Amino acid sequence: MPETSGSNITQRAIAEGLEACLGKPFSVLDHGFVRVVDYMGNDAAIVQAARVSYGLGTKSVSEDAGLINYLMMNAHTSPFEMCEIKLHVKLPIFVARQWIRHRMANVNEVSGRYSVLPTEHYLPEAAQLCYQSARNKQGKSTSLSPEQQEQVQEMLRTDAVQIFAHYAEMLALPNAENASENGLTRELARINLPLSTYTEWYWKIDLHNLLHFLSLRLTPHAQYEIRTYTEVLLDIVKRWVPLTYAAFVEHRLEGARLSKTAIEVIRRIIAGAPTTQEESGLNKREWENLRRAFLDV
Repeated sequence: MPETSGSNITQRAIAEGLEACLGKPFSVLDHGFVRVVDYMGNDAAIVQAARVSYGLGTKSVSEDAGLINYLMMNAHTSPFEMCEIKLHVKLPIFVARQWIRHRMANVNEVSGRYSVLPTEHYLPEAAQLCYQSARNKQGKSTSLSPEQQEQVQEMLRTDAVQIFAHYAEMLALPNAENASENGLTRELARINLPLSTYTEWYWKIDLHNLLHFLSLRLTPHAQYEIRTYTEVLLDIVKRWVPLTYAAFVEHRLEGARLSKTAIEVIRRIIAGAPTTQEESGLNKREWENLRRAFLDV
């Protein structure tokens, strides 16, 4: 639910697309969600900061879009820092530990020392259960067999149910000498909980750093579970700042950054001189990235 209720009149800049979903949770995975708590600024605020003008100015939407495209294309990032958003996120602990590696936001997380954590854990869908890749230490390969998928899901489910049962049992341990003091301390009762346990936090970030986060966690190399959250965040950005969203997709998300050597390879191919990976001067990963972006046509 929103932090405030009732109708409020404001003179601040608003984003109509975001106002419509303010406070409403977007479901993610089996028990998670992302909820917009508050925000500041919109596309016009970015343009205003870039022009260092007062008010909304007199420029047209097409000129605003052109300016935002220019800023995005040329990495003029400070105007995007004028917009901020505050989110309420519920996510598995192992996803949270990946997420928190991006150290450019303000975070306040629920504490298992003060609160009894809900007995909810993430159970992967069968399609996500795959063998470890032999080439990528952080990636997956082919799917497990249906029998193995069922076996793994059952192990994960059974272990979590048992651990949460023990958690509840420790919290309820009776004190024979003082009935008002029951249960093991919450700070210790929680230590055996699995990484699949759900946690919650409030996460406040400016638009520039949010886009950087998305550019890293929306790639095919990112783990599936965190990508499901970033896909929701990308949709929120589209509702919030549609002109910036279009520029981000054009120049960052579906664009490409090229090294000097990669540019030379493309020039040779355009000139009619096919090049192999061994001749290119690129390592295997760089070659694969270049091939996927330009040569798989």
